[in-house]
Amino acid sequence: MVQSWLLRALLFPFSLVYGLGVYLREWAWQTGILKSVQFDLPVISVGNLSVGGSGKTPHVEYLIRLLRPYLQVATLSRGYKRKTRGFRIIGGRDDALTAGDEPLQYKRKYPDVVVAVAEERALAIPQLLKHRPDIQVVLLDDAYQHRAIKPGLNILLTEYDRPYTRDWLLPAGRLREWPSAARRANVVIVTKCPDALSREKAEALEKELNLLPHQQLFFSKYRYGQPYYLFNPQQRIALTPSMNVLLISAIANTDYLLQYLESHVASVATFTFADHHYFSNYDMGQLDRQFRIRSPRPDVILTTEKDAMRMELHQQFLLEKKLPVFVLPVEVEFLFQDGERFDARVKEFLLDFKV
Repeated sequence: MVQSWLLRALLFPFSLVYGLGVYLREWAWQTGILKSVQFDLPVISVGNLSVGGSGKTPHVEYLIRLLRPYLQVATLSRGYKRKTRGFRIIGGRDDALTAGDEPLQYKRKYPDVVVAVAEERALAIPQLLKHRPDIQVVLLDDAYQHRAIKPGLNILLTEYDRPYTRDWLLPAGRLREWPSAARRANVVIVTKCPDALSREKAEALEKELNLLPHQQLFFSKYRYGQPYYLFNPQQRIALTPSMNVLLISAIANTDYLLQYLESHVASVATFTFADHHYFSNYDMGQLDRQFRIRSPRPDVILTTEKDAMRMELHQQFLLEKKLPVFVLPVEVEFLFQDGERFDARVKEFLLDFKV
């Protein structure tokens, strides 16, 4: 803990320089030097102030499930770390290299949804509508800092254990913007909450966040499903108290996931990488070795849905080695029976939408 605070203190001057740049950029948007564009269809943005780990993907998927029975939905992402460039509509032949892991995950789970990637999303929406003029709503993934588009509904996520009010700017902390940038949000969701979060603790955090009168606050948690085999989603297993698990992951924060696993299985060994890491042949060789030499011997190799998109690139090796790689699915659930209130807020925005 002392070392952590010392490191932050040493990095704090660099955070001030970074913060000055953020302030000047915000000033440029506020004064009109930089301009945002609005579109004549509903645009919903889901993002955060910090770098990774707040649960954007499961919350975008929640919106997809909410809206797709009624509307033609499209998602638009940057396609972080993909090996392609420019605007691209993701299809059945794409993989993590061409699409990026999160966009590919959306397409695999919801084939009827239009999924696109582009670095310049303000230019991508007209291209998207040219290809698919039937699109009725666009979900922007990780676009809170993408000010070139002014969304009609701006949803900001912040982790329960790491709210933006207790964080620092990069590089001393994880914030990409000053905490005051939260005022741009219409909705704030505190994510990855404990299952038994009390009203008292929720109200204390609500007081700490000190939202504006027009902003609405929600609390959500993850609901994990039954793991399925990487190459056959119909083949599922149950996590049991006697099971030993080897977890391979390349996500921003595994704390919440580990808490869940440790309460459901006998032991969890971890094999972790940086967020969005593309697993190499060497990594897969090490995974095979870890699986065979670990004591106690793992019963199963577990990974996340996002990591599964990148692990598929090594299908031949994983099948040859007969490694039992299973994927842990996850969905968002709102606390305090607020799911209906959140759904109503989204539907209200859509019904009241005006160009």
